[in-house]
Amino acid sequence: MNWDDVRIFLAVARAGQILGAARRLDLNHATVSRRVAALEESLKAKLFRRLTTGSELTPAGERFLAVAERMEADMIAARSEIADEGENLTGTVRIGAPDGFGVTFLASRLGALTAQHSELKIQLVPVPRSFSLSRREADIAITVERPAEGRLVAAKLVDYTLGLFASRDYLEQYGMPQSRDELSAHRLVGYVPDLVINASLDYAAEFSPHWDSGFAISSAMGQTEAVRAGAGIGILHSFIARSIPELVQVDCVAPIRRSYWLVYHESVRTLRRVQAVAAFISKAVEKERSLFL
Repeated sequence: MNWDDVRIFLAVARAGQILGAARRLDLNHATVSRRVAALEESLKAKLFRRLTTGSELTPAGERFLAVAERMEADMIAARSEIADEGENLTGTVRIGAPDGFGVTFLASRLGALTAQHSELKIQLVPVPRSFSLSRREADIAITVERPAEGRLVAAKLVDYTLGLFASRDYLEQYGMPQSRDELSAHRLVGYVPDLVINASLDYAAEFSPHWDSGFAISSAMGQTEAVRAGAGIGILHSFIARSIPELVQVDCVAPIRRSYWLVYHESVRTLRRVQAVAAFISKAVEKERSLFL
């Protein structure tokens, strides 16, 4: 079996289409299609169904995916061992993170790691979405729940709280609500419900059963900026809001608690650069744990 054919199979499986895999691999469409066909011939099995929308794994393809990922993990481990990176870390590590944690915490701290290792490149993708580690959309992901399935390694980073906040100008104009029931009389800033990436982030009902956002933004940082500008009362990350002088906590409802988890695919656990970045993040959070609570 040709490893290059297996590598191309993985790219197609993760992209969900031959064209997308070809772009990712910097190969032409015909080459990718031919190599997949050659792999299918060597295995005597059909691995993909060709659809108008892309390529879907067959049951045989699903079974082979697990085998291919184990082969990939072995190749990564072998290359890491043979390369003998020494003390200086090399290569690229991509980190996917929620925008609040990624922008306000990681972005200002990861530069210290690249300063220590001139050949290490870090890509931080702080956006409000989930990342597929098995599809290699990221090497490390920061999540708000421990993953329940998949060949993933997960470690809890820290608990954090979310609370109600408003700008001083807004409260001077409209007053401080004294109870949960009074929230419905205020302008409320929130998230876009159908774009919530995780059930644990659909928390508005925990603050008010009748929460109705007049201004909804699918980004934690966007919500923070809207509340800072006086758009209304919002549910914000406390560790972010407390650092903004213009914001005041609205304490008619107690804050709620959530957690951040650091997760990576077990196939990259032998890569020193991934382990070094994961350790750096964990130590940075531990050093400033009080910031989050």
